[in-house]
Amino acid sequence: MHNFKGIFYAVVSSATFGLVPLFSIPLLQAGMASPAILFYRMLIAALMTGAVVLFTRRTLRISGRDAAVLALLAVMYAATALGLLRSYDYIPSGVATTVNFLYPLVVTLAMTLFFRERSSVWIAVAVFISLVGVALLAWGDAGQNDPARGLAFAAMTVATYAVYIIGVMKSRAARLDPLVVAFYVLIFSAVLFLVYALASSGLEVAGTWPAWRNLLLLALLPTVLSNLTLVLAVQRIGPTMTSILGSMEPLTAVLVGVVHFGEQFSFDDTIGLILVVTAVVIVILQTPQASPCPRTDTPAQRRE
Repeated sequence: MHNFKGIFYAVVSSATFGLVPLFSIPLLQAGMASPAILFYRMLIAALMTGAVVLFTRRTLRISGRDAAVLALLAVMYAATALGLLRSYDYIPSGVATTVNFLYPLVVTLAMTLFFRERSSVWIAVAVFISLVGVALLAWGDAGQNDPARGLAFAAMTVATYAVYIIGVMKSRAARLDPLVVAFYVLIFSAVLFLVYALASSGLEVAGTWPAWRNLLLLALLPTVLSNLTLVLAVQRIGPTMTSILGSMEPLTAVLVGVVHFGEQFSFDDTIGLILVVTAVVIVILQTPQASPCPRTDTPAQRRE
């Protein structure tokens, strides 16, 4: 049951994260700058998470060392959010999220190289297949506005998100309440984007109900729900299996991009997507399940 919950949380996390373009692209099209969008997203999400923490009578008290670790994790999480949002300016959202989906391979390789998880030659095969898939995605979007820059932003999120996932498992954060981890990551991210917004494009106020609706949904589904279920999944089944089980992320994003935004998805794009997902499926079949770290549960966690 413990592993089943972890698998369920991982699938929910990836599916909801794939909804980022559904709510963020309309805000970009309405003229709101990326730093402002991300500040509101993180702040609203932090307030939602904080309300749940207080309602369930958890404590937000953490040590200075815990705060330092969570601040570093927030930098990785914020960089992922920023890179993905900026990539939407240059390439279709489905392609950007598919490139981001290479992070399971980076997590797997990092866990193999630095944490001595067992691996196999199939990992190398999966990496090669995924690189071919990304190349096809890039080729299929050669007519877009500066696709190389868009792919660079998307590729940045691969590394930052992989570091974030591994950090959640292998740092002091693994022994903290998942809701508390989510709250501090979000609030630290909000502070980062506030500084970034004030130093760059300024902090505009959303003036219409559709804008606030998109901000609220962006904060709730692909931020609060996705981040919380991610932490829960990592603590139960480990970073490798959690990242690999994220196959709903690119599929959701592609579906949103094609159906809702009318984005073109060529034959090359289709083959590229299939190859990326195939690479991850190979890793699923060949990678042993990572053993989660023991953690000190709070009374609220033990009641689950």
